[in-house]
Amino acid sequence: MLRLLALLFLCLAVPALAEETVVTGISTDKIALNANFNGSELFVFGAIRRDGPIPTDAGPLDVVITIKGPPRQVTVRRKSRVLGIWVNTASLKVRQAPSFYAIASTRPVAELLDETDRLRYGIGMDEAVRRVAGSDTIEDSAPFTAAVIRLRTESGSYAELDRSVVLSEDTLFQTRIDMPSNLVEGDYAAQFFLVRQGKVLSTAETTILVEKTGIERWIYNLSRQQPLLYGVLAVLVAFAAGWLAAEAFRLAKR
Repeated sequence: MLRLLALLFLCLAVPALAEETVVTGISTDKIALNANFNGSELFVFGAIRRDGPIPTDAGPLDVVITIKGPPRQVTVRRKSRVLGIWVNTASLKVRQAPSFYAIASTRPVAELLDETDRLRYGIGMDEAVRRVAGSDTIEDSAPFTAAVIRLRTESGSYAELDRSVVLSEDTLFQTRIDMPSNLVEGDYAAQFFLVRQGKVLSTAETTILVEKTGIERWIYNLSRQQPLLYGVLAVLVAFAAGWLAAEAFRLAKR
């Protein structure tokens, strides 16, 4: 009994580590796609809120920020040389490939987060691009997933921004993320992860709405809601453009 009381006293005497949570902000929660849209830059920032002093012996603190666009199914094809001609010899469908994915961090993610939490929270490009649809003829799907990541990185749709998050005094953090001009409409999930000793301590999430505006929105809605009228207008516009081009050519010959 005395030993149990002594152990309880020691547990009460040891100060608990301050709970750390992340508070976040983004320069805008809405991006308008119009004829003048050439991409934009997001200013992402936040702070770590604590209910006590900063832990001095708990290990380094890191921040990971991801922005993920609406998922799209992608078909990846592999070409092989057959009888001197390059032909498609295999294909797989990637079920959940984000249309846009950016990951910014204070250090390379592989250094600051263990594999278990990377898989659990879907952090990293390999984890964000979900497994492909099954196939009886293809045993190794990794090259197909890698191809999606490579092609979208080259197009600017995917970005890995190691050491781009600036963390000041283990409290304030900030970074900038470029959004390309080829964004698709939908909700973009901005996720924040507070990491210490390889584990995620706290998370936060907010949404950025990307949508067409102006004449682009009107044309898009017309094509979906009244496809017949949209087709008629498209033919009339093409006819008018051809007539104007012919008239301009005729006048230029005079």
